[in-house]
Amino acid sequence: MTAQDPNQYKATLHLPATEFPMRGDLPKREPETLARWESDGLYAQIREKVGKRERSFVLHDGPPYANGAIHIGHAVNKVLKDLVVKSKLMAGFDAPYVPGWDCHGLPIEHQVEKKFGKVGEKLDASEFRQKCREYASEQIDLQRRDFKRLGVIGDWENPYRTMDFRYEADIMRSLAKIVERGHLVRGAKPVHWCFDCGSALAEAEIEYADKQSWAIDVAYDARDPQALARVFGASVEDGVRVAMPIWTTTPWTLPASLAISVGPELDYVLVEGSRTPDGGRRLLVLAEALAGKALSRYGVEDVTVLGRALGRDLENLLMQHPFYAERDIPVLVGDHVSAEDGTGMVHTAPGHGPDDYTIGLKYGLTDRYTAAQINPVDAKGVYLPTTPPADGVVLAGLHLWKANDILVDVIRASGHLLAAHKLTHSYPHCWRHKTPVIFRATPQWFISMEQANLRRDALSEIGKVAWVPEWGEARIYNMIEGRPDWTISRQRYWGVPIALFFHRETGEVHPRSAELMRQVAAKVETAGADAWYAMTAEDLLGDEAAQYEKVTDILDVWFDSGVSHECVLAQRPQDGLYKPADLYLEGSDQHRGWFHSSLLTGVAMDGVAPYRQVLTHGFTVDEQGKKMSKSLGNTVEPQKVINAMGADVLRLWIASTDYRNEMSVSDNILKRTSDVYRRVRNTARFLLANLNGFEPATHLRPLEDMVALDRWIVHRAAELQDRIASAYERYDFAEIVQALSNFCSVDLGSLYLDVTKDRLYTMPEDSRGRRSAQSAMYRIAEAFVRWIAPILAFTADEMWRHLPAVTEKGPREDNVLFATWYDGLALLPEDAPLSAEDFDRLLALREQVSATLEPMRAAGEIGAALEAEISLKAGVADQNWLAPFADELRFLFISGDVEVIADDGIKDVAVLATPTTKTKCVRCWQYRGDVGIDAAHPQLCGRCVTNLAGEGEHREWF
Repeated sequence: MTAQDPNQYKATLHLPATEFPMRGDLPKREPETLARWESDGLYAQIREKVGKRERSFVLHDGPPYANGAIHIGHAVNKVLKDLVVKSKLMAGFDAPYVPGWDCHGLPIEHQVEKKFGKVGEKLDASEFRQKCREYASEQIDLQRRDFKRLGVIGDWENPYRTMDFRYEADIMRSLAKIVERGHLVRGAKPVHWCFDCGSALAEAEIEYADKQSWAIDVAYDARDPQALARVFGASVEDGVRVAMPIWTTTPWTLPASLAISVGPELDYVLVEGSRTPDGGRRLLVLAEALAGKALSRYGVEDVTVLGRALGRDLENLLMQHPFYAERDIPVLVGDHVSAEDGTGMVHTAPGHGPDDYTIGLKYGLTDRYTAAQINPVDAKGVYLPTTPPADGVVLAGLHLWKANDILVDVIRASGHLLAAHKLTHSYPHCWRHKTPVIFRATPQWFISMEQANLRRDALSEIGKVAWVPEWGEARIYNMIEGRPDWTISRQRYWGVPIALFFHRETGEVHPRSAELMRQVAAKVETAGADAWYAMTAEDLLGDEAAQYEKVTDILDVWFDSGVSHECVLAQRPQDGLYKPADLYLEGSDQHRGWFHSSLLTGVAMDGVAPYRQVLTHGFTVDEQGKKMSKSLGNTVEPQKVINAMGADVLRLWIASTDYRNEMSVSDNILKRTSDVYRRVRNTARFLLANLNGFEPATHLRPLEDMVALDRWIVHRAAELQDRIASAYERYDFAEIVQALSNFCSVDLGSLYLDVTKDRLYTMPEDSRGRRSAQSAMYRIAEAFVRWIAPILAFTADEMWRHLPAVTEKGPREDNVLFATWYDGLALLPEDAPLSAEDFDRLLALREQVSATLEPMRAAGEIGAALEAEISLKAGVADQNWLAPFADELRFLFISGDVEVIADDGIKDVAVLATPTTKTKCVRCWQYRGDVGIDAAHPQLCGRCVTNLAGEGEHREWF
């Protein structure tokens, strides 16, 4: 090696070194981290560490339904909850998280029916319920795996499940409490009805067989054709009819038709339709996906689209009944309407269908019509005497099966029949009589909104809850204010039975209903819901049994989850839970769902809301704001994102998006998020790499003994930590990501880390200037890892394990989640030699220098800023201000020498620059006039010689 070899001094530099990789390689590393968490029993460790903290915070998990793989909406919801829980841990709270699942209900029944058939075919009711239980368990295992893969920490091995025997028993006990407080009533709702039995049938008494029925398309004309056309951006001439056709296989229900329902998000088109009987022009509204098939049935070969609209835009328009001309038919919006078959519009008879009934309640149809108009059919299937004639044809006294043919002829004669043919399809029959059944309104069980003042009290409680965003309060208030009684009974198998008896003659519930229900609950707790079906009335009522009927209905699944505050929060104090919860957090649809049912049950049971705060997030949409659907091909599957980019990138996207509105996600958006992740990771790596050889217990400098720039960056970190902690408290995660990204890019990336490289690399290893910089980076790293811990779950864990094993306070905790916000940061004191305001001025001056050098760089006069000499023209006040640190300004500017020139006539500091003529030091790369001053080191500047062979330079400011 010769004296002129520039590389001979490389070994004298303290270059950064760390095993923390530059590339995250998250899809590979994250599963390894997850396996370690599970092996360590991380959640149990957290509970042990934080369970005795003075402050607690309970986020209660709204249970997802145990059916199907998780989608992007599930990921958003669970990660947002995880952000809250982990940020509360960082803030010093005991913050347990017990996840749960909603397990009962129709979707699971359907899945089991697909595999095993309906009850009575291969399985009896008890066996069927067992298959439902097994299916739900399988789905929970699949979903749990994906939720854990997202980095969500919770009591995954002890979740709550609404199908657990103890939970089912507690559901009964909750209902008993509601009964005691006087909120339960009976009412009428459509159920299966057998004419031969003369009674309603439970689902267990239904079997399916083929039946031939009319399938007809019926045109409902618009009261105001022009108004309907305008929705589609079209206009019509006088005399042109505009109609909305419905498709039905039950013509006999048309006398009870009170509305038309459309799907809110379905696309509808206004098209040229068939001619009217008098040859006039008729336009039709059809679901776009069904328009071709429908028009083909009507004999129209070509589809001519005159306009498009969403179903929700049609709400409240008025149509005309096809044979009761005086009856207005409003257009309603209902989620039960699909584009699978028919026309995309459903005629709505609240007395003859569960969906019809539900939407009828929602829109108040049941209040505007008499019981005979809603259900004009008696117990034997005959139209009531009050049933109006259909265009002069008498219906009263006619059996509905005979009425089908007659009504088809009536509609054909009126010119409203667009198509008709006979269809053989699967239809419900009575298992005893093997005869077809119908839906007919019969008594059901309700929680009354008025009885015992439930509506009044619930509305009062809403105002005591903190709603995030604030508009959530008005939304749920309006829903509670206008909602009908809550129908809690269902005629299905898979659910919790309504363990009631009602008097055969009076219909009144047994006076000891609550007591009896608790007796049943004690059996259910050990044997499950089947215990109720195994009991006879005599078992519980003795001699009274002959007077009472046993209820076989099950509870609405929204009741199951709605009482989770009682069945989970009140029952698991040993797990840190309590009621009311501090926070419920779900999608905006839950104002009508879980928030709603929980509020009503909470008030009905305890007189208070079950939550103190409610946070709502929006739905996911694509980059253009379109709703996601498989047919459009714009869905984003969380599993694919995790496998390609890692869960932390997905978590970062969720945190960075304004969840208060619709949340846009796409491959492009996730790619941009990945870029932000890399910036954060690179910052973490730079901090860790420059802590190589740093032992906090011996090397950490007190704040007051740190170089001014280092003290300032700690001040900036302290400000940022206050902002981040406040934002976490407000659940403003997007602000955190933005502030953190800005800190990484600006304060650290383009300023502090750039400026301090010289000190870190070139000064003696144990010098004050170098240890000061390391002390600042250590403090920032300790804070930084905590800032990102709630969001970047895996990366924070990885960073934590690469920080010094022994802190200034002793051995490091095993996991970052055992820690709280770092307390080693502090704001600059008021008497600091350089105040925060001074640094603001200096950074503005630094920007001014950069602006001066940029044209020189563009013109090729200089390359790096180190090749420029800087002159600062300053007045007296600025000269005095710059004087103490003038010699070190070159380090802040990363430039050549800086000279302050007196100019009493100047108001603001002026910047001048010239290319340097000095020689470059091969060790520090600065251009200095004293390069070669030491014969032993002819390629080094005097500063490097001192740092290598002398006492080392002194750095006070930068």
